[in-house]
Amino acid sequence: MDVYEAVTSRRAVRGFIDRPVPREVLERVLSAAAWAPSGSNLQPWHVYVLTGRPLAELKERAGKRVIACDTWDEREYEMYPTTLKSPYHERRSAFGAERYSALGIAREDWEARQRAASANWDCFGAPAALFCYIDRDLGRPQWSDVGMYLQTVMLLLRAEGLHSCPQMAWSVYRKTVAEVVAPPDDLILFCGMSIGFEDTAAPYTRTGRAPLDETVTFVDGQS
Repeated sequence: MDVYEAVTSRRAVRGFIDRPVPREVLERVLSAAAWAPSGSNLQPWHVYVLTGRPLAELKERAGKRVIACDTWDEREYEMYPTTLKSPYHERRSAFGAERYSALGIAREDWEARQRAASANWDCFGAPAALFCYIDRDLGRPQWSDVGMYLQTVMLLLRAEGLHSCPQMAWSVYRKTVAEVVAPPDDLILFCGMSIGFEDTAAPYTRTGRAPLDETVTFVDGQS
């Protein structure tokens, strides 16, 4: 698989089959991903990989919180601005409409939307997951480095025939994740990522992208 195919075939998969991901594959991917760029080579990512019993335990603990309607953990970072201006508001709304339409869920059916969202805590059935932390003393440039690292991981997973789903949603169950992975107190959980082989029977719609001229400006002197 070439780089262009890896980029265009990568998407947030929300349905996986129960087929184990070999540890050697995960080690190969994460070893190569370490070459992702980071300012002054800080490499600010701290990653915990869960499979087998530890992942099952996390899913069980999170599932109990869902059943108990437990209050979310206080956010340690703002996932989205309180008010999204145009065009970001429209893009987010369009994504939500496409996502729930593919699942046959009406926009006003809040209960069904909540049930669909709760699949996050089962990692959408994935047999492997990683949780990416960053030191709370680091700044925005280092958070950007973490994003480049995670993108590198996801593209390398595609090269291995695997899919993934990055999940900032885990940040609101950060205390439950911490019960299993026991991170140092100076780290913030940025996101989780479900990893595995896609369940091709799971319903989905591919979210489109803005036209090039909406996001890119060429300054080259050409008329």
